[in-house]
Amino acid sequence: MSTSKKLLEARHWVATSWGSPEAWEFTDVSLPPPTAGEVTIRVRAAGVNPADAKHVAAARSDSALPVPIGYEVSGEIIAIGPDTRIGSGTASEGDEVVAFRVRGGYATALTVPAEKVFAKPSTLSHPEAANLLLVGTTAAEMLAVTGATPGETILLHGASGAVGVSVLQQARLRGIRVIGTASENRFDEVTRFGGIPVRYGTGLADRVREVAAGPISAALDAVGTDEAVDVSLALVSAPRRIVTIAAPGRAAAAGFLAIAGSLPASARFRDEVRRELIALAQNGDLVVPLAQTFPLEGAQDAHRLLATGHPGGKLALIPEVSRSREVRS
Repeated sequence: MSTSKKLLEARHWVATSWGSPEAWEFTDVSLPPPTAGEVTIRVRAAGVNPADAKHVAAARSDSALPVPIGYEVSGEIIAIGPDTRIGSGTASEGDEVVAFRVRGGYATALTVPAEKVFAKPSTLSHPEAANLLLVGTTAAEMLAVTGATPGETILLHGASGAVGVSVLQQARLRGIRVIGTASENRFDEVTRFGGIPVRYGTGLADRVREVAAGPISAALDAVGTDEAVDVSLALVSAPRRIVTIAAPGRAAAAGFLAIAGSLPASARFRDEVRRELIALAQNGDLVVPLAQTFPLEGAQDAHRLLATGHPGGKLALIPEVSRSREVRS
């Protein structure tokens, strides 16, 4: 496709005011041809993550309205800027790719920095691939910052959630034993990915001690409850080996770690680990349990389900192919 004199009409979700997804708008956008260092992707699936809503829930000094929504997608390249290579090397129009840490993924098409684009693992469907990297890089960073090593036993709060399931898989590959909290109706999911499930609630610390039969070397908190923090502090002797992605206030007060993709150190780590995670997925060593897909127009419905805290797996938005079309500029 020649990109010299054509625009691409697309549709995308934007936050035109700070607040909940209920205020988002589904609008038209015209994409200019990609310049050097950019590619345009026809979106086949957009990953749905809590961060998509959190980052526009309140006014931010680093963002100006309107804010395009969505941080990761899977799709196919439809235009490449001159002299441009993607993050995984050379690419051609029609190649299937994933893109992570982008802006505006809830769209029928988008133009992104080529360095953020990688060949899609052929082992994953588009909805699965669109949900690989945000949770995968978060899980990888949690294991890295706590220094979890083969043979150790660690405690994972929220083991059956999206980040938790990725932690379980990555830990199992490294020979790390994981005790994971979950509701009893999610025990099978924890066991499926190599974890030892324990029920959260009153008496959690004692149940963990009984199952562990030895020291808990580190604790990873993906839920942010006071119980998760208190039990972690009670069971792990070194606060530097406790990390949270959901309770930064408690972390600051108690002196343990909090990570987030918006922090420079976290962003650098997550960018560096992308290739490794994509390779694991390509080899079949990292899977993405998918709960449900929604049409792109149903982004608000997807977030209503996500807000329940129990989606049962990842969610993805699926655009209609016909919603993106070329027009003469």
